[in-house]
Amino acid sequence: MNSYWNPGDTIALRWIANGRVWIAQPLRVISDSPNETALLLWPDTVCVVPEQVWQTDPGQARDVRWAQERSGVFTRRTHAWHTNRLLMLLEPDKYYALIHFWHHATNTFTGYYVNFQLPFQRSRCGFDTYDLELDIIIEPSLAWRYKDERAYQDGIAQGNIKPEWVEAIERAKAEVFESLSARAYPFDGHWTNYFPGAHWAPPVLPAGWEAL
Repeated sequence: MNSYWNPGDTIALRWIANGRVWIAQPLRVISDSPNETALLLWPDTVCVVPEQVWQTDPGQARDVRWAQERSGVFTRRTHAWHTNRLLMLLEPDKYYALIHFWHHATNTFTGYYVNFQLPFQRSRCGFDTYDLELDIIIEPSLAWRYKDERAYQDGIAQGNIKPEWVEAIERAKAEVFESLSARAYPFDGHWTNYFPGAHWAPPVLPAGWEAL
């Protein structure tokens, strides 16, 4: 297992559910240190996603997710990421990732996205976590709104999201809103003008990404 990754390395960000890889995304490492990891995803990158959830009506997709996670029975398919470029910031022990979004074709920064998830674990091929469904969308103006609140509450009700995770998310919310109110890093514009190396091709998943 790599202790720290080098800039330019390709890693797999894996969402683990019930001992199986639920989603796998190949991302490029921008930086990796004891305090923070920055990862990049851009259009035409081929990811692996759960087929049944991906093809289900959005109103039913989350119920499908919770049931399949509990059973461990699901199949995966490939999906090419499109439209947006993402820069994801991970910090040790945090119950969220802070994601910057750009419209890739125009290089327009479109805002921030707080993805609540379990603290990441380093793996031999990258980083593993578990998505906790709740998100915060933050506009460039720093106006914000929650996303997927119903799906989050359904996950709690069905037992997929544990009470201790809910408590941790409440603490994480307070931390995010404190930084947002103060316009402190990363809401200070530090990354908003970042542009990746023009010579980089979309990364591909490293060999053996399926094995835990």
